[in-house]
Amino acid sequence: MPLTEQTRAAAREIIARYPEGRSRSALLPMLHLVQSEEGAVTAAGVDFCAEQLGLTHAEVGAVATFYTMYKRRPVGDWLVSVCTNLSCLLRGGEDVYQRLSANLGVGHDQTTEDGTITLEHAECLAACDYAPVMTVNYEFYDQVTPDSAEGIVDALRRGERPAPTRGGPLCTFAEASFQLAGFADPRPDGVAGPGVGEPSLAGVLIAEAGGWKPEDGVAGAPPLTPLPSTAPPAAAPQTKVN
Repeated sequence: MPLTEQTRAAAREIIARYPEGRSRSALLPMLHLVQSEEGAVTAAGVDFCAEQLGLTHAEVGAVATFYTMYKRRPVGDWLVSVCTNLSCLLRGGEDVYQRLSANLGVGHDQTTEDGTITLEHAECLAACDYAPVMTVNYEFYDQVTPDSAEGIVDALRRGERPAPTRGGPLCTFAEASFQLAGFADPRPDGVAGPGVGEPSLAGVLIAEAGGWKPEDGVAGAPPLTPLPSTAPPAAAPQTKVN
């Protein structure tokens, strides 16, 4: 299916952001743009980007297959990504993923039969202080449990848009891809919502409680706050029997 004239006009706008002779720098947003229309970076999308930027199919394809945010198969309205890397894994991320997989009847990089939800493992979502985390179209849901994650997915299937823990309100995968191409969210509340939570501020709060000021330098830092020990109790000494 040929790309729409609206997408072609948006592509020209993207290319115009860059100096003459540097149009290949527009490739990343261009890939997000074609993905916003087709739900993935298709062969036609690769050809379009190559044609517009004076690149080869292989050059565009190499970039499109390197970054995980560019999908090679159509994605549903809601891309649900569950972090199963170390921090989240230790705090139950795999349990969350397995519950959602059973709930949706799909595995990694698969989409539900109705085409609405795509599930994937995520190697790292850069939010270890909120582990375990998952995202929906790159918006964060922090410190999830199998039950809370299932509740979020069930709400999506009912046509609702549950509020993320941080960041703006949810938008569809196509809308998110269009914004990643460099176009503003038209919704007045698109940038609403909290941007940071208490786990990210823990160090600052400790410093404030200790009266540490940056100008005091390291010498003025508060003493380290002792953490509760999680080490197993020491074994009782063995009595040697002759």
